[in-house]
Amino acid sequence: MRLARTRRTLIAALLALLTPTTAHAAPAFAYQPERHAPGETVTLPVRDALAALTVADEDRAGYSRDQFKHWTDADKDGCNTRAEVLLEEAVTSPEIGAKCALTGGSWYSPYDDRYFDSASQLDVDHLLSVAMTA
Repeated sequence: MRLARTRRTLIAALLALLTPTTAHAAPAFAYQPERHAPGETVTLPVRDALAALTVADEDRAGYSRDQFKHWTDADKDGCNTRAEVLLEEAVTSPEIGAKCALTGGSWYSPYDDRYFDSASQLDVDHLLSVAMTA
């Protein structure tokens, strides 16, 4: 009886020692990057982020520039798309004249870390080409 009790104690002690090791051991399958919830902030070196991007050949099948109207006035307020973007992005609001001519105002360009005080100094364009959206 005493031998059985000693054996149970020894087995319990071994299990106690081995449990923390096996409970936290790496799984036997291949490593997979940690998954994150949508909208969760993930921090990693920019080189790793760039290396993770998929690069694909450009495919313009089905694209026609005629499908996209240029500088339209969708809300019919007299200001075309370019003026609407300039109004929305202004640091200091410009005055709106006849035919939506913009005067005054100021804009900040994060691309070259500069401020501009005339809408004519700015290009308003797509961050991605329209062809890439087709």
